[in-house]
Amino acid sequence: MNVAELPIGRRVAHWRVRRRMTQQILADRLGRSKSWVDKVERGVRALDRLSVIREVAEALRVEPAVLLGRSLPLPTEGDTAESQADAIRAALARYDFTQRGHSPGPVTPVAELSRRVGHAWLTYQHAHHPQLLRILPGLLGDAQRTHTAQPTHTVDLLVQVYRVTSSVLVKLGQADIAWLAADRAVAVAADDPLLAAVAAIPLAQSLRAFRGDRMAMAVALAAAHSITTPNPDETPPGELSVLGTLLLEAALAAASRGDPCGVHELTDQAAEVAELVGDGHDHHWTCFGPAAVELARVAAAVDLGDAADAITRHEKITRWDQWPRLPAERRATHLIDAAQAYLQVGDLAAAGRSLVDADRIAPAETRSRPAVRTVIAAAARGGPATAGVARLASILGVT
Repeated sequence: MNVAELPIGRRVAHWRVRRRMTQQILADRLGRSKSWVDKVERGVRALDRLSVIREVAEALRVEPAVLLGRSLPLPTEGDTAESQADAIRAALARYDFTQRGHSPGPVTPVAELSRRVGHAWLTYQHAHHPQLLRILPGLLGDAQRTHTAQPTHTVDLLVQVYRVTSSVLVKLGQADIAWLAADRAVAVAADDPLLAAVAAIPLAQSLRAFRGDRMAMAVALAAAHSITTPNPDETPPGELSVLGTLLLEAALAAASRGDPCGVHELTDQAAEVAELVGDGHDHHWTCFGPAAVELARVAAAVDLGDAADAITRHEKITRWDQWPRLPAERRATHLIDAAQAYLQVGDLAAAGRSLVDADRIAPAETRSRPAVRTVIAAAARGGPATAGVARLASILGVT
């Protein structure tokens, strides 16, 4: 078979061997573990972020397009997350050395700022990522100026603006800028233990995306411990939601490190917290509850290479009555995880169906993720493609 037609992990292995590198040498060049390289090459761990693909390509001394394959063209500069994030990067790079209580520009009324922050989170949950990227630079500037003028009334709003910024940038493979936004959130929230824990959620997410699984786990656990109380039954549901979300972030970091015992322990702890919160809530924009725990179990199983467990759980989840009521972003992300699990067991038809369903729910989610291109390419080449798979393959340039 032509190298360009191989899955991306096998292309990495091919070029690593061509460059006379061991897995350990490549891992050292990338600042990652040998286990990470091995999982990428076997297709157990998806190479699904453009920024990481570029790092691997640089270490192998090839162009990123070579790893993506001739059927998976590298997006043009105008379509990349880097170009879309330029305005956000510029907004985060502004420093206003102004006395507290005095704004360097127009101040947005707190009620209006609160409405816009809520709109930004709903836009994220509906996976309208391009729209969110367009509104974030202005929202960041207005939130920063308003916080300078009225710091005591707007700290929570500024933390949430930084958090939603970090969250969408992680989705688009912009881990470095995502980490910057999350770090700003932690700095702003430093004097409030609960807000600091809220800010630790995007910090753990961005660190996990930025090659820091161990650090992400440490951050999430430290923040979780800071708000853990002796009597969970008496703890407000909002605080429990933040605690449970941090436990899930720690579990996902454990999965990235190849630690199944840590994953099971942390997800079980999160499940206990979720039972106290229940489903159907969105405290602190976490959407935490029993459903969130099950979605995380699937994502962790995929990362650990336990595709059979991931598929069994996935097929139960999509039969739930509450499945259609989950946010579009959560459902599409889960279906992409399921598609990777199906690919791991060689069920290309099911992998294709899962991605078509994800694209129907949230096109911006599926069409911005390199992992989707890898899976849909395999599904399209694996036999007669359904109309849905053929259409998505055409849209993504997989022909």
